[in-house]
Amino acid sequence: MRLKSSIWVAAYLRRCQCEGVFGAVRRRGADEAGAVFVKLALLDGNAMLYAPAPQAVYDDSRPVERVFAPSSVEPVAEQAVEERLAKEVRFDPDAWIVEIEDKAGRHFLDLARG
Repeated sequence: MRLKSSIWVAAYLRRCQCEGVFGAVRRRGADEAGAVFVKLALLDGNAMLYAPAPQAVYDDSRPVERVFAPSSVEPVAEQAVEERLAKEVRFDPDAWIVEIEDKAGRHFLDLARG
């Protein structure tokens, strides 16, 4: 059984806070199982977007952990990330949007292996 999205987001924000990284919930989604999207603002006009990884990348030995995949290899203009987030919310109204800010690009997410 997977951890509720609301609990995961709260724990994730606490982790960021403990590391000195500002984070906030920009859009609250479904408490139980809403998809979580993380925008990492690099504070220079660019950002990265981390989306839930496809189910195919989950490891059978750890099937309940949340795994993320970057939407691009390199940072892109924040406006492009905002446009993508708007599309995601139109597609899935239960989605969460979490935004963190860190010039060094730290995100503390488990990333899918490519």
